[in-house]
Amino acid sequence: MTTIYDSNKRRPIFIEELIGIIHYRDLIFQLVRRDIVTRYKRSILGVAWTMLNPLGLMIVLTLVFSNLFHSIHQYPAYVLSGLIAWNFFSQTTTASMSLNVWGGSLLHRIYLPRSSFTVSAIGTGLVNLVLSIPPLVIIMLIIGTPIRWTILLLPYSILLLAAFALGIGLLLSSWATSFPDIVEMYQIALIAWMYLTPIIYPQDIIPVTYRLFLVDLNPMYYLIQVFRLPVYDGILPPLHILLIATGIALITFLLGWIVFSKNADKIIYRI
Repeated sequence: MTTIYDSNKRRPIFIEELIGIIHYRDLIFQLVRRDIVTRYKRSILGVAWTMLNPLGLMIVLTLVFSNLFHSIHQYPAYVLSGLIAWNFFSQTTTASMSLNVWGGSLLHRIYLPRSSFTVSAIGTGLVNLVLSIPPLVIIMLIIGTPIRWTILLLPYSILLLAAFALGIGLLLSSWATSFPDIVEMYQIALIAWMYLTPIIYPQDIIPVTYRLFLVDLNPMYYLIQVFRLPVYDGILPPLHILLIATGIALITFLLGWIVFSKNADKIIYRI
């Protein structure tokens, strides 16, 4: 039986990309495994670095800002719950760009879905995020922050973070393959974005005139809140916060996937 390929009957490109990721899921798993093994292979402490990194930054920030932001109860738990979510976003979006720019030579040798590198970056980030949660729980127990049943919402919060990071990572990768300098420029943007988001300070100190830009129009504010409120405050996020965060994550993911898919066939000629 002869198989005839008709280019006029191709599925939408973003559907083809999704099907490709599903078919190559074993490859995605191997890419994630390679990233984790490579990162910790020569490390004395191994995966402990994943837990020590946010803990070390939390200690520094607590020593510097705990007295300044004395209105925040149990400041170490407050700042650590925000840092874990932020680190996941910043590390995965940066890694997705770097993998597409510097690891894209693999595309010249074998076929694989162009989004494989970005999806594997999110997978690696999820592993690191899960490893960072036990230290957060331990710190909360040590300083006396109660752990309530609302922590069970964390899987949904992580899912929203992953969808948003994947969308941003795909968008940035679409541009970074043509303009590699975006990788370096993004690092500067991340620093500014972090300090403009209420992660290490309470949102109450933000002047009313700036709340539109730093809170209302800041997508990471809603995602950080959905992650932090069930853990640190022990309450469910208000419905409007949850709906906005869900909408932001889904729209960003769909936009990133469609834009990247439309440019996927061109990426191999840019790297």
